[in-house]
Amino acid sequence: MLEHFFRPTSVAVVGASRSPGKVGHDTLKNLIDAGFDGPIYPVNPKADEVLGLACYPDLSSVGKPVDLCIVVLPAKLVLGIIDQCADVGCQSVIVISAGFQEVGEEGARLQSELTERCRKLGIRCIGPNCLGVISPATKLNASFSATMPPAGNVSFFSQSGAVGTAVLDVFAGEHVGISRFISYGNRADVDETDLIQALGEDPDTDVILGYVESISDGARFMDVASKVTKKKPVVILKSGRTAAGARAASSHTGSLAGADAAYEAAFKQCGVVRARSVTTFFDFALAFSRQGAPKGNSVAIVTNAGGPGILSTDAVETSSLKMATLTEATQASLASALPSSANVHNPVDVIGDAKADRYKTAIEAAIADENVDAVLVILTPQTSTEVDATAEVIGELASGTRKPVLASFMGQLSTQKGLDILDGKSVPNYIHPERAVTALDAMYRFYKWTQSPPEAVPDFEFDQAAIKAVLAESASAGSRALGERHARRLLEACGFPLARSVLAEDEDAAARAAAEIGYPVVMKISSDDILHKSDAGGVKVGLRDERQVRASFAEIISNARSYRRDAAIDGVLVQQMALGGTEVIVGMKRDAQFGPLIMFGLGGIYVEVLKDVSFRVAPLSAGVVREMIDEVQSSRILKGFRGQPPGDLNALVDAIQRVSQLSVQWPQITECDINPLKVFASGQGLMALDVRFALDLQT
Repeated sequence: MLEHFFRPTSVAVVGASRSPGKVGHDTLKNLIDAGFDGPIYPVNPKADEVLGLACYPDLSSVGKPVDLCIVVLPAKLVLGIIDQCADVGCQSVIVISAGFQEVGEEGARLQSELTERCRKLGIRCIGPNCLGVISPATKLNASFSATMPPAGNVSFFSQSGAVGTAVLDVFAGEHVGISRFISYGNRADVDETDLIQALGEDPDTDVILGYVESISDGARFMDVASKVTKKKPVVILKSGRTAAGARAASSHTGSLAGADAAYEAAFKQCGVVRARSVTTFFDFALAFSRQGAPKGNSVAIVTNAGGPGILSTDAVETSSLKMATLTEATQASLASALPSSANVHNPVDVIGDAKADRYKTAIEAAIADENVDAVLVILTPQTSTEVDATAEVIGELASGTRKPVLASFMGQLSTQKGLDILDGKSVPNYIHPERAVTALDAMYRFYKWTQSPPEAVPDFEFDQAAIKAVLAESASAGSRALGERHARRLLEACGFPLARSVLAEDEDAAARAAAEIGYPVVMKISSDDILHKSDAGGVKVGLRDERQVRASFAEIISNARSYRRDAAIDGVLVQQMALGGTEVIVGMKRDAQFGPLIMFGLGGIYVEVLKDVSFRVAPLSAGVVREMIDEVQSSRILKGFRGQPPGDLNALVDAIQRVSQLSVQWPQITECDINPLKVFASGQGLMALDVRFALDLQT
């Protein structure tokens, strides 16, 4: 799909310059210095030759096929070059030139025209405002980067040229080989999803890394990434994690779904490994590029010092990994070979005077143990430590097993030669053992993803006519939210059990409704203009007699008038009070990139304070919903905490999937909260007690 960007047979540089330091000069020089073995055509109407190559006044003058065209010209001239590319049959263009969307309105207009022109002419474009493309395997440096990394099996794309060059420099310093590097800038055409798809099919790429600031088409990204990650790890460093949402939200879900929640959810659902810092980005690259993923989560640690072993154990136990239980045979073998003061349990402590032979004995035993899926070897330099020889042993043993073996040589000055040996033998080393554990954890989670079978998403029978009628009524009234009366109708059409409720317009009607429903009851203000009823003093619970009902009616109406004088008030809902069960919240907020973002958490008025919630992008399978539930720390309450009966998790999964389906089918709904949703004991179902919806009348 993007083959000519990585394996062109010929390259033209439009804007090639004779002046060192100019981008047009440095880009051409990089092509030459990299040893590109195809013809290179500088294009500059003011020069006869550049860097010893014959120069052409325009592309049509070249007279030979051009596979890849690199444009380094002022922005206003770029569109004309795209037309020339079409005339000579060149379908792959890298626009390094700046001056587009990043500079303001006029630049954005130019970029829009560039996108339209490329799509109309069938030309693929990387850029504009980018660094370019590097492909060491094909001796191509179509960029103005100062670094030409060594060839390897890792591909790296970056939305930021500056981040790209910095990471490339780190990779070069740490001898991480690159198969492809793509700086794609403003992504007028080729975006991160195109690159993941192309690199997923690239035989020279085993690991895909990316730095992104945003994703242009969330649904397509998830579709492509979920397929590619079944074959190759995709590690993404996403910036902007803590940015607050730009728009005020009317629901709990909306206020909790910050700018990053959708990305976090989407990455989990499509198997993308997320790096949260440049350090972990590099750590993951090192691990994935040099070792296979563990086939299980049991880790053995071999160390010559107790403290680092404890730190590593703590790191393992707080991840998705676990400390391996060594077999009795392994422990007996270690006990016979190691000093009596050594620890033959996990972590295996070969003690401070261990030389390379003792390390070899312990590592061999750990690798051979059927209960061990991965091995972490820790070395602290002490007076007896044979750093170099131990590194040789680790490299030899790692090359003879399919189980991943990672090292943590804790030092730098006295361990440098050992680090070089590990590097040469493709053993990832981490100066801090916790970093090695984090990398192993990422590798294991990737392996689990590759083994997970696809799950079907159910199709519930909704009363679509009723839903349509409710939304049509709201649209005709110009309402941007559904009050509880209308919201209940909509939720009922989706098959939700609801607490029995009667709308009362005066005290007498409220008293009759309470008597009919049966005490105790709940009373709530009914108004499309007051969504957060508790904030308005519009909720009373546990009312046990007529006197309390009449007094509460007057108080609720008075509080609502004080809270918002212009509110249209229908009356007061008198509602069955559901006793027992666990309160949860299920909600949705429509994200601009990824669509409906579904939220789950323990419910009630404290959800925004505790923020113990999880998110996923609709539509949702049952397995994904159960992962959501498990991520919420307080969900242990639903599983039978301290003698309490477990909640009806099957009914809860069903309810979350119904909200997911509603969100997908009806884009007019922008936000939703069912809070609280009472989950009763296993087999007894659930009940929606309060619900609100926000709408977009333009959709």
